[in-house]
Amino acid sequence: MNHSEQGIATDRHDLVLVAAIGVDGEGNKHPPALVEGATENAATVQALLDNLISRGLDPTVPRLFIADGAKALSKAIRRTFGSAAAIQRCQIHKARNIMERLPKEHHAATRRVLRQAWELDDADKAEKLIRNLVRRLDQQWPGVAASILEGLDEILTVVRLKLPKELRRSLACTNIAENMMGTIRRVTRNVKRWRMPVWPCDGSRPA
Repeated sequence: MNHSEQGIATDRHDLVLVAAIGVDGEGNKHPPALVEGATENAATVQALLDNLISRGLDPTVPRLFIADGAKALSKAIRRTFGSAAAIQRCQIHKARNIMERLPKEHHAATRRVLRQAWELDDADKAEKLIRNLVRRLDQQWPGVAASILEGLDEILTVVRLKLPKELRRSLACTNIAENMMGTIRRVTRNVKRWRMPVWPCDGSRPA
């Protein structure tokens, strides 16, 4: 699941789009839902999940959710799907957020540790490596260290599930959703003013 701050002018406010992309057992992508809201809040995300369930998605079936790290997404998923949900936070978003708060001269070393941790097959060893990085950073940048620890359990979900390495690389980030959101950005640039919701949340799919 992913969101995009489109900044689309409407008769109401600028819109934030929240999209859900499903991947079937054969690796095919399906965009079942896209909703818009004034902000990416819990109500907007919950509307998307409720719509999916009303159209037949079984909330009791265990699923893996890949989210961009927005707290509203994780909270809504937990509330709707409970313990049956496994959430993987996007590692690319996480790394980007960390780098934005670190001096540039520390980017390479920090990225190297994160990449090494994410490539490990043992989740406990990966977490230990990240916590060692946190301890080093905490002396000078406690805010960055705290940011790394926030949601740490969800950063390593695909490792804990012991998925094959190639599959882990695909499911550890929200790139599959970013591709569709990129298409939406290209289309909406050509529309100067929207007078109705950008996309109906009724199972309609983008071309």
